[in-house]
Amino acid sequence: MPCERMPMRYGHSEGHTEVCFDDSGKFLVTCGNDGDVRIWESLDDDDPKFITVGEKVYSVALKNGKLVTASSNNTVQVHTFPDGDPDGILTRFTTNATHITFNSSGTRVAAGSSDFMVKVVDVADSSQQKTLRGHEAPVLSVTFDPKDEYLASSSCDGSVVVWNIEEQSQVKSWNLLQKSSDITNATSLCRLSWQNQMAKFLAVPVDSKVHLYERGSWDQVGTLSDDQLTQPINVVSWSPCGRFLAAGCIGGLMTVWDVDNRLCVERQKHEKGFTVCSLAWHPSGHQIAYTDTEGSLGLLDGLSSASSTSNSTKAPINKPVKNYDDLFDDDDDQLMDEGLSDTNTPVKKPTTTTADEDDDDDDYLMPATGRVRNRGTFLDDDNSMDTGSLRLGQDKDGDDDASSAVVPAAAPPQIPLRPIYEGPLPTPPQKAFQPGSTPAHLTHRFMMWNSVGIIRGYNDEQDNAIDVEFHDTAVHHAMHLTNSLGHTMADLSQEAVLLACPSTEELASKLQCLHFSSWDTNKDWMVDLPPGEDVRALCLGRGWAAVATSSLMVRLFSVGGAQREVFSLPGPVVCMSGHGEQLLIVYHRAAGFDGDQALGVQLLQFGERKRQVVHGEPLPLSPKAHLSWVGFTAEGTPCFVDSEGVVRMLNRSLGNTWTPVCNTRETCKSKSDHYWVVGVHENPQQLRCIPCKGSRYPPTLPRPAVAILPFKIPLCQTTTEKGQMEEQFWRSVLFHNHYSFLSSSGYEIDEEAQNQSHKEQQELLMKMFALSCKLEREFRCVELAELMTQNVVTLAIRYASRSRRMALAQRLSEIALEKASQSREEEEEEEAEFNSVRQNSGFSRNEVTGRHHSNRHEEEEEDDEEEEPQGEDEEEEGQETETETRKRLNPFAKDSSSPERPSVKPVVKVGRSNPFKVPGSGKPSPGPARVTNILDNMSSSRKPGPLSGSAGKGSKGPVLKPLAPRPKTKTQSTLLQMSGSKSADRKVNAEVNAKTPSQADQPPPLATPTEDSENTRPKTGFQLWLEENRKSITADCPDLEETEVIKEAMGRFRTLTAEERMSWTERAKGPGGDAGDLKKRKREGGDGAENDVAETDQNNAKKKKSVDASSKLSAFAFNKN
Repeated sequence: MPCERMPMRYGHSEGHTEVCFDDSGKFLVTCGNDGDVRIWESLDDDDPKFITVGEKVYSVALKNGKLVTASSNNTVQVHTFPDGDPDGILTRFTTNATHITFNSSGTRVAAGSSDFMVKVVDVADSSQQKTLRGHEAPVLSVTFDPKDEYLASSSCDGSVVVWNIEEQSQVKSWNLLQKSSDITNATSLCRLSWQNQMAKFLAVPVDSKVHLYERGSWDQVGTLSDDQLTQPINVVSWSPCGRFLAAGCIGGLMTVWDVDNRLCVERQKHEKGFTVCSLAWHPSGHQIAYTDTEGSLGLLDGLSSASSTSNSTKAPINKPVKNYDDLFDDDDDQLMDEGLSDTNTPVKKPTTTTADEDDDDDDYLMPATGRVRNRGTFLDDDNSMDTGSLRLGQDKDGDDDASSAVVPAAAPPQIPLRPIYEGPLPTPPQKAFQPGSTPAHLTHRFMMWNSVGIIRGYNDEQDNAIDVEFHDTAVHHAMHLTNSLGHTMADLSQEAVLLACPSTEELASKLQCLHFSSWDTNKDWMVDLPPGEDVRALCLGRGWAAVATSSLMVRLFSVGGAQREVFSLPGPVVCMSGHGEQLLIVYHRAAGFDGDQALGVQLLQFGERKRQVVHGEPLPLSPKAHLSWVGFTAEGTPCFVDSEGVVRMLNRSLGNTWTPVCNTRETCKSKSDHYWVVGVHENPQQLRCIPCKGSRYPPTLPRPAVAILPFKIPLCQTTTEKGQMEEQFWRSVLFHNHYSFLSSSGYEIDEEAQNQSHKEQQELLMKMFALSCKLEREFRCVELAELMTQNVVTLAIRYASRSRRMALAQRLSEIALEKASQSREEEEEEEAEFNSVRQNSGFSRNEVTGRHHSNRHEEEEEDDEEEEPQGEDEEEEGQETETETRKRLNPFAKDSSSPERPSVKPVVKVGRSNPFKVPGSGKPSPGPARVTNILDNMSSSRKPGPLSGSAGKGSKGPVLKPLAPRPKTKTQSTLLQMSGSKSADRKVNAEVNAKTPSQADQPPPLATPTEDSENTRPKTGFQLWLEENRKSITADCPDLEETEVIKEAMGRFRTLTAEERMSWTERAKGPGGDAGDLKKRKREGGDGAENDVAETDQNNAKKKKSVDASSKLSAFAFNKN
């Protein structure tokens, strides 16, 4: 396909210029930067007609006598052709339109704009518009499917998208191009083109090649390339017949391929090497008009007609000889042209072509250097075909050159010799980015947006600067910095601003820190990285800064500029984030496949004891998603967001696993809308993000508004009451894990908020327990009870007994006893640890409690041999002494600074007077022998029927009689107020018990009058029951007076069954010495009912079972938190 390159003509002022033919091919129409549209009758027209449209015209299209232009006034206008009269405005944009095109019938116009939108407008009725949203940067080009069903567009965001016009939805999207902030900065205009007539292929210029995508399947079916194409292709255009594809590149080279055979059939170069920015085929297919970025117009003439076939026996159109090249031999031409450029090579035109002139035809397809051209093919350039002869199956006598062999394109030679991999393809690795920043190619961008402030970067013609703004101006005032070094990365903390720039040919990559919290005058420092090492990611923590580099290393610095540790990463870094003493690093651990990224994560803990918490485990992303944000919550828990909008948080209580806590896509109204995350808070539970309509990133101006999204763990059936409560419970557990982490790290925590969170969790468990009871799911009830605290299990037992679920109550009592024993074991371990710490620290028991540890058992024996207490005064003095002793906590104990829990006084029952009331001082007991939960005090306002009933039956199994609930009191509103303080209370209990080892073993002092009177008058069954259960009652309610103790005992005694009360009455009528012996044995044992096993008879065996069960139940329900 030899052709002639006509001399260029000046058309418009310097800048982007476009060209098109009219339907008949009689006129050429061009537009340019001078705001004019010129109508040329031919390339030799010295006085073309012009129409002034605006200051600048960016694009022009012509069809059916309608001339459509995109001008600088942000409109798409219509003029009549060829008269040039204005015919209205088709549509408007917020910024200028960048490219317009007609559909094949000329009824609709598509326009792409710099405001990221594509509009499809009906020419006859401009109110009939369809808007396609989804691009995240200015639109580069648009093209209609010849069947008018689809539209393809390319954008500065690097994507090429196929749209369904009627549904206004994306059908297919490819990320093929290099990203840019504006069309003026784009490396290529990427002007797409859809195959005419057949509409089989979509041609997409990608770098120096053209990708062909099949319509319908959208699979890439081929690639057109050429050895001499080394610079990006700017524009492609199909011939009217749909067989040839022309391409113009930035270097001025123009190439034509025969797409059927995948062969390059023509090359021409711009006479001055300027960038070709527009191509247009003549309707006949014989000519190609082109324009460059200097405003000039050119023409390639003499191309093969649309009806030409692959058989080259047909002679091309004969033209008169315009030069003397044909007077010389072809061999001489090769020698003469050796070393000359294409621009200076005279164009050779054949006079005749016959069937036996195949060798001569080859000359027309050789470059000026005489080397045979290597045409682009599908897979392998080695299989390029010689296009001198396109006859199939023709013998080539005497020609041994393999490149001249003609083979059908459907059967590429020797491809099976190379093994073909048909498995999953590797995913391009995600590039490193800075969390909280927008892409670096934007002229105005956010370099950082976090919980401390905002860093904006400006890089335009007027200014190259950085603005730092703080959310709290008390931290520091706003700053304006000149970005002379070209910083592209930044981070901001309460102490400093950290900036970094990439390296250049002359300068090394630099790290700059503005330490504005420094107390000295030198507040900034700068470090040059070693040659060849670039900063890829950076972050700030408390007192330190970290930089990840291109050499797979992480460098640590102090905030003052001192170099610290250096360590290597297993793969290229993706991003980093710091918070306090924690450093989170995400990197590529391997190559991903089928669109997935294979990322690893490391979490390092600095401080006094440096350690690695997460050791490079895989980072779980959504399928075919990439990482979009990484950071910490305000409380210090790592979390990240992927491109699918899923937010995941580290669950420290479950082996450092990642739990999804939110999906921002669920709240988006459109597929093209996104949320840009800027911060996460656990208390209150808030996801702070910026809604971005039609894009992934917010603009810097106007200042975007921050929205708050709720969290929701994706459990099943969250529309039901059960699912909602389960989601609330586990979300509360997850979002309050930070309390234990902060306390273990030495930080102060809000104990009131922690207690409130525990209270909420226990309330939710109790609600789920009640719901499971209603649904008759008793096994599920037991499972929920395993998650409850010891005191809430007591409440569950009461609920189960009143619901007449005795088997469930029995199971729950076993769980309660198990929890009580576990708590005792933990307390013993803590006490032993506490004692060892005390001895190692040089303190003796005498100094702390007034008693030596070695004399403990001796004093217990002396206490057993004592007679009744001498009087209330001595008892009060002893209690006051022990109370004072209790306050002297060990300074080396872990929780020595934890505040004591306030005790809540129970509501006194109002009932008939107690005939057994013994006069007393009325003073409350001087202090609890152990720290109790507020649930323990609720026994005075709710009948403990199930508890006492189970105690009375002993080993026979509790028969829990449900009772009608009494009116609620104010105390019940705080049932779960302090249920969350279990661990803290245990530590305090250990300290108190260690200091007053025999206090809990002493009988209550107010029992003295009752004991004095037991030998002077016969006892009733209630009195006998009271003696055996007094200790548990006083332990449960240590603040009760004697009168209140008896009232409480009477309430419990009434809850016993008739048989149990009768058995106590009969035992009271028996030998009087039994009660005395029982009392003495209890005093000698010192530890309650566990020592009753010593001596028993048949009657005492029954007592032993009752007392033993009662003690156990009192231990699980009321012993300690």
